[in-house]
Amino acid sequence: MLSYFSSRRRFADLSEQEVLALAISSEEDDARIYRSFAARLRADYAATAAIFDGMAAEEEGHNQRLIKLHQQRFGDTIPLIRREHVAGYYARKPIWLLDKLSLDDIRGQAEGMEQEAQRFYELAARRSSDANTRALLNELAAAEAQHENIAADLAATHLPDDARSHEDQTRHRKFVLTWVQPGLAGLMDGSVSTLAPIFAAAFATQDTFQTFQVGLAASIGAGISMGFTEAASDDGQLSGRGSALKRGIASGVMTTIGGLGHALPYLIPHFWTATTIAGIVVFVELWAIAWIQSRYMDTPFFRASLQVVIGGALVLAAGVLIGSG
Repeated sequence: MLSYFSSRRRFADLSEQEVLALAISSEEDDARIYRSFAARLRADYAATAAIFDGMAAEEEGHNQRLIKLHQQRFGDTIPLIRREHVAGYYARKPIWLLDKLSLDDIRGQAEGMEQEAQRFYELAARRSSDANTRALLNELAAAEAQHENIAADLAATHLPDDARSHEDQTRHRKFVLTWVQPGLAGLMDGSVSTLAPIFAAAFATQDTFQTFQVGLAASIGAGISMGFTEAASDDGQLSGRGSALKRGIASGVMTTIGGLGHALPYLIPHFWTATTIAGIVVFVELWAIAWIQSRYMDTPFFRASLQVVIGGALVLAAGVLIGSG
C-alpha cells in the first residue's frame, strides 16, 4: 500500500506537458462516463440520455482542443498520465459502482464532475507560463462552470415538460416495483401471518417472555423465507422489477418488522398490558398497510381497509381462539 502511494506524483511536480496530458486523459474519461450514463438510461429515460450524449460531446470537444494545443507545443506524443497517477487528484468511481446510481444520483454525480474539472483547470492555468495554454485552460474552466447552463439548454431541447413527466412516472414505477411492492407484501405477510402463532402462544401460555420468543422466531423465520423467495422468484431482467437483491431485502426486512411490531410488546412482564399494546400495534400495522396500498398501489382506501382489516381480524381471532382453547 505504501509503495502505491509513493509511486504517485504530486500535482505541483508535473510539467506543463504532463498537466496537458492529464487534462486530455481526464476529458476522455469524463466523456466515456457520460456516454455510459446515456447508454444506461436510454431504455427508460431517453430524454435524459440525450442530455448526457450532449455533455459527452462537449467533453470530446474539449479533448480535441487540448490535443491540438499539445501538438503545437510538444508534438504528437502525449505522455501516459491519468488521474490515479497523481496524488491528491480528484478520482472517479469505477463504472460498475456508477451503474448502481439512481437517476437523481447520476445527475448529482455529473454536477460534481463538472465542479471538480473546473477546479483542476483553474489550478492548472495558474501554473502555466505559456500565454496560449493559460488562456485555453481558463477558457475550459469557464466552460466547466457553464456546463450547468449547457445542461439546462440541453434539457430544454431534449427534456420538455411532457418528457420529464414521463421520466418521473417511469422512475416512480421502478421505485414501486423494486421497493414498495415487495416491501408491502413482506409487511402484510409479517403482520398478518404471525398474528395467529403469537396470540395463540400468548393465550395458551399466559407467559409474556415465551410469547415474545415465539414472535421473534416467527418474525425472523418469515423474514428470511420471504426475502429469499422474493429474490429467487424473478431476476428483474424481463419483468423490469429491478434488482433481485433489493427486492429480497425490502421483502425480508419488512416481513420481520411486521412480525416484531406485535411481538415486542410481550417483553412487558404484565400479560394484559402487553396484549393490549400488541393489539393496538396490530391495529396501526393494518391501517398502515391499507394506506400504503392506497398511496402507492392505486387501491381505493376503503377497499384496501376492508380487505386488510377484515383479513387481519380473522387471523387474530383464530389465534386467540386456538390459544384460549
